[in-house]
Amino acid sequence: MDSNPDAPPRLQFENAVETTAITAGGSERRQVTCAACQQAIADAYFDVSGTTVCETCHGEIARHAETPRGMGSLARAVVFGAVAMLLGAVLYSAVVAITNFEIGIVAIAIGYMVGFAVRKGAGGGGRRFQVIAVLLTYWAVGLAYTPLAFRDIAASRRERQPAEQAGAAVQVGERAEDKEGGRDMSVGLAVALLAGLSLALPVLAVIGSLPGGLISAAIIAFGMLQAWRMTGTPHLMMTGPYRIAPDTPAAS
Repeated sequence: MDSNPDAPPRLQFENAVETTAITAGGSERRQVTCAACQQAIADAYFDVSGTTVCETCHGEIARHAETPRGMGSLARAVVFGAVAMLLGAVLYSAVVAITNFEIGIVAIAIGYMVGFAVRKGAGGGGRRFQVIAVLLTYWAVGLAYTPLAFRDIAASRRERQPAEQAGAAVQVGERAEDKEGGRDMSVGLAVALLAGLSLALPVLAVIGSLPGGLISAAIIAFGMLQAWRMTGTPHLMMTGPYRIAPDTPAAS
């Protein structure tokens, strides 16, 4: 028995319980119990993937199975998913930096985080939200690789100790009147390059470390698959309504 009597009933899909009751007039009446709310169905019922439910629960299940429409749901899904993507990228990067290993459970956790956030923002699931969740999960891995890539580049530069630093400073003072415009352009270009690099890094990391990169590819795929599952809609077959058989005379 549930210890909290005020808690809402859980939707559980079990076989509906069918009983026969004797009415005051001595006739038999078929009674069916809803498999979701466990309430007796008096007149009509619906079939949901082989399970009998009442009209109220049928409407609630149908509402949860629908794909949310409108730009508002789409925008919230992207915003919620982007926040989860950034948090997941920080988590993944931290784990790799500390352990020097890609742990598959972390990628799956990122897929869960992004999928949950996208579904929460959208208020449901559907194919469009599955695509968003998968792309954001992939990008989270790319963002996680980005600081590690810069770390490796900096380490290789320190080892080479380049002797071209003097020549690189020759052009600093040229065209001072275009300094601000050039700075704005360089910032925009840097952001675009950083975004492109973060999107390309997972592929580059896999290809650059073959055949061991296949493990990394599998880990990324596991995370994307988790996000896909989190934002899907249940495949339900709904039919009805069906009327409950009328009263029949009780056997003497």
